[in-house]
Amino acid sequence: MSNQSTVMEFLLKGFSDDPNGQMLHFVIFLFIYVIALCGNALIITLVFLSHQLHTPMYFFLVNLSFSDICFISTTVPKSMAASLTNSKLISFYGCVAQIFLVITFASAELALLTIMAYDRYVAICHPLQYMLIMNWDTCSHLAAASWTSSLIHAIIETSITFCLNFCGSNIIEQFFCDIPQLQKISCTDTEANQLLIFVLGLIVDSFCFVFIFASYGYIFSAVLKIPSVQGRYKAFSTCIPHLTVFSLFILTVGFSYMRPKALSSPTVDLFSAVLYVVLPPVLNPIIYSLRNKDIQEALCKISKKVKNLLVGPR
Repeated sequence: MSNQSTVMEFLLKGFSDDPNGQMLHFVIFLFIYVIALCGNALIITLVFLSHQLHTPMYFFLVNLSFSDICFISTTVPKSMAASLTNSKLISFYGCVAQIFLVITFASAELALLTIMAYDRYVAICHPLQYMLIMNWDTCSHLAAASWTSSLIHAIIETSITFCLNFCGSNIIEQFFCDIPQLQKISCTDTEANQLLIFVLGLIVDSFCFVFIFASYGYIFSAVLKIPSVQGRYKAFSTCIPHLTVFSLFILTVGFSYMRPKALSSPTVDLFSAVLYVVLPPVLNPIIYSLRNKDIQEALCKISKKVKNLLVGPR
């Protein structure tokens, strides 16, 4: 150990060393990044400009869209810059920051989806008390709690990860700093580290999963008791986008971190990271836009206003 120097920068392996492959990677990631930014920014703008969307449900959706923008911006721009400049180095403290931000926004995503499940539960199971229970003070406190708990979770996991020593290889087989890849190249025993992170993740994830599934158990039970078909459809239509987004996030994260080691390889690791870091921020606004009539109506109204401003009323 005394003859080995401490690693002060890491090399992100990325997708390809071939110039043509790097350019293809840059173009694909740029296209994906623009779609994610535009989609989430559009939802935030629509909610702010449309009075009918000033409800708790869309307040949390704005928080989710903001989290998605930050989540994808933590990894994709750095990866694009590495492909464009052929410089794949990231400093030690840059890696610390990237780990911290990835965990923060991934945790915020899960926390916000949990709160949104509670919001749907109150709206459908206790409709007459909805505005009393989900008042703006409550919504603000819930949003603040989700962000605060995400920051605390990120601080703990980042601290645990960088308690390890890095004095050997500095090559990370990933397009961003990822905890499992850092554990692989650490020159100290990582068993206790892995156990702590696993237990912490299990506690946080189990609470969110149980809460969301319990909420939807009550929701489906209440919806099935609604006598009219139209009423059941309306209730389900407000839940389907959230349930789809939650399922997408859980499946991608689960495949990334809970798949058998036999399925692990550099290529599969890269693919799985793209699934949970890149895919949810891109698809979330699309899912909410396609399945939500309120969003569609708000978009139509604002589009007409913009058209009238540009060309004038006929």
